[in-house]
Amino acid sequence: MAQTTEEHFPPKMAKPAQRALASAGITSYQELSKHSEEKVSKLHGMGPKAMNQLKEALKKQGLNFSE
Repeated sequence: MAQTTEEHFPPKMAKPAQRALASAGITSYQELSKHSEEKVSKLHGMGPKAMNQLKEALKKQGLNFSE
């Protein structure tokens, strides 16, 4: 069953950050973990608050950003 970005990523994450992930083709935590923190942080619309939310969410999933 396919899940949408809203189901995967923190629901309180800013819409620009959600759009940045979607436009980069990142639709799940599994996919997010294949990218480096540096690369994701440079996406247009991705701010420090969203990055912190993603790091926490990845940790809860037992995942991390790639090196």
